[in-house]
Amino acid sequence: MSGLRQATREFLVRTRGRGFYEITTTVTDWVRESRISTGLLTLHLRHTSASLLIQENADPGVRVDFERFFARLVPDGDPLFEHTAEGEDDMPAHIRTALTAVNLSLPIVEGRAALGTWQGIYVWEHRQIPHTRRVAGHINGE
Repeated sequence: MSGLRQATREFLVRTRGRGFYEITTTVTDWVRESRISTGLLTLHLRHTSASLLIQENADPGVRVDFERFFARLVPDGDPLFEHTAEGEDDMPAHIRTALTAVNLSLPIVEGRAALGTWQGIYVWEHRQIPHTRRVAGHINGE
């Protein structure tokens, strides 16, 4: 029996503005390199105006539809919002984050993150301008 082990890493994701940025390969390569065969992968996005999500990675139309839906649900420049210190997309970005997630947990099975066939891991940038986003990763297992 090998015993429990841990691994941590921080991933930097440079965005070009609002949109989806896939990090699946980066994360799954790290899981493989950890040599942990059974365990739990946790990812945490260290920001309040972007999200982490698992979503379909085959048809880009899915991500386009997400953007269109959220643009209708939480429009930039809505006069309802008081918090506009960084522009008209400031508060909508925070609301988009609150409606989605900044944490993901995935089982590690046979040395791989247990993702479905069409599932990808994304940082979803909610701001219009480029940012560097930080994703903290933690693996616990054996």
